[in-house]
Amino acid sequence: MNRPLLAALLLGLSLASAPVSAQTSDADRATARALAIEGQDALEKSDFPTAADRFTRADALIHAPTLLLGLAHAQVGLGKLVTAQETYNRILREGVPPGSPPAFAKAVKDAARELDALAPRIPTVTIKVSGVSGVSDVSGVSVTLDGAPVPAAALGAKRPVDPGKHLIRAVAPGLSPSEISLTLKEGKHETLTLELKPAAAGAPPVATPSDTPPPAVTPPATSPPPAVAKPGSSTQKVLGIAALGLGGAGLILGGVTGVLALGKHKQLKDDCPGGVCPASAQSALDSYHLMGTLSTVGFIVGGVGAAGGAVLFLTAPSAKPAREATLVPVLGAGYVGVQGTF
Repeated sequence: MNRPLLAALLLGLSLASAPVSAQTSDADRATARALAIEGQDALEKSDFPTAADRFTRADALIHAPTLLLGLAHAQVGLGKLVTAQETYNRILREGVPPGSPPAFAKAVKDAARELDALAPRIPTVTIKVSGVSGVSDVSGVSVTLDGAPVPAAALGAKRPVDPGKHLIRAVAPGLSPSEISLTLKEGKHETLTLELKPAAAGAPPVATPSDTPPPAVTPPATSPPPAVAKPGSSTQKVLGIAALGLGGAGLILGGVTGVLALGKHKQLKDDCPGGVCPASAQSALDSYHLMGTLSTVGFIVGGVGAAGGAVLFLTAPSAKPAREATLVPVLGAGYVGVQGTF
């Protein structure tokens, strides 16, 4: 059995015998052991993200220095040396509770030894700011390291950072921002000065992290409501058109029945000499009277309808109709009417 696998098994055995909270269930212990073994296997394969995830989750179930030690190894593999240093220090601060298994004491001892070896590898940077009412005055200045704020108390002092590329930026009201990009190697120290100069005339003000307003929320675009014709407008126009149609039908009826009445009148002059009609001409006489009455009524209805329709249509408020209305007079045997579409 190789050393890493043996370490994982010992880790699982230590968890089984470690003093834990009364609320911790057997299932939690078993899960923590499984996560610890997966984390150790990931370390062997240099899969440091997976190892960090498994040890973090295992420690959340059962807190133990052995799990924190595995997490520190994963953090070192990820290049997070500053975070790993704090994990080692946590192991040393917490120490070993009474009655803990020997694996716990060994984890604390290993943490102390590995911390001593790690400390010289951590690079540091000293950040200075000049150009603000003097070289050393940093009031009103906001400094960030990779986007994270750097407290004013930390300026001018050695600040541990992880190895790799970093961006340091300083901003202040009324001054042009200054930034420096640098790459730090393990164990190296850099001192840099961010020089803030007066902003050019007309330049927009630079917002500092503390006074940057939240992004404006743009309401979703909405389409304007469709134009709707006023009910009174469309109704009045429709009524006006209907009255015009009815008036036209009345005039047509009056004209047609008037012509028929004239024809009957000519026939009666021939059948009724001296104005006296025989019984055989009674039917023609009745028809003449009916046609005359219909003609009169038709002309009256036509005139009133045409006049009223014109008034209604011309006085209606302006509105664009959805569809064009049409009216057509209809005449038939024994009936008269209007047919239309709206």
